[in-house]
Amino acid sequence: MFIKVFDTRIAMARAAADHAAGAIGRAIATTGGARIVAATGASQLEFLEELTARPGLDWTRVTLFHLDEYVGLPIDHPASFRKYLLERLIRKTGLRDYLLLDGERDPREVCREAGEALRVTPVDVAFVGIGENGHLAFNDPPADFVTRDPYIAVRLDEACRRQQVGEGWFASVEEVPESAISMSIRQILDAREIICVVPDARKAEPVRAALEGPITPDVPASALRQHPNVTMYLDAPASARLAPATLQAFAKSG
Repeated sequence: MFIKVFDTRIAMARAAADHAAGAIGRAIATTGGARIVAATGASQLEFLEELTARPGLDWTRVTLFHLDEYVGLPIDHPASFRKYLLERLIRKTGLRDYLLLDGERDPREVCREAGEALRVTPVDVAFVGIGENGHLAFNDPPADFVTRDPYIAVRLDEACRRQQVGEGWFASVEEVPESAISMSIRQILDAREIICVVPDARKAEPVRAALEGPITPDVPASALRQHPNVTMYLDAPASARLAPATLQAFAKSG
């Protein structure tokens, strides 16, 4: 794992987008196509804005998989992750091959169908973030580190639901769905490469716990340390609680 820290959120997003564009381009050059997973939410806004502006990528050769989605939320709701990806990635790039999780259908069927499609070929690069409660996708603590199912139905904890309100997606906790569909931890770790983009002081403590504490389901993002090819992009506020020794170690590790 590598950690890269930048003074500003925009500088972080630009560097992460350069890395992501390179990873996508290499996969296309090597195999004729790239399979990616994209995260959503406030933390990914600048990153996706920068990535979709990168020239030279043939998005018609990219297959996109959806990381997570609320159960029961219509696609036209402002917090819908399907809406988010359509507006901020798919329509901006002309990407044609994508699988979005339909939270208005039976979650078991959605998990099964999406999982079958995902199993065909490994994901080349997954873009992820870290939640205020340390979640990875919608795998809230304590997360399931064991299941091999690509997608699972999950219950959202109070901290996760409050984060959604704090970011402005919902007016109150009562409006936030209590359940979601999420890519599982082990499926995320099956990607050939992971780019983790984490801005904001709100994420400083979960970042510290994920990198300096034990690898545990109580801090789902700590599982990233089990993957051989992860780069974590942080802005200065998100890195504020990391010990200098941690930054030095992960700046040199691979």
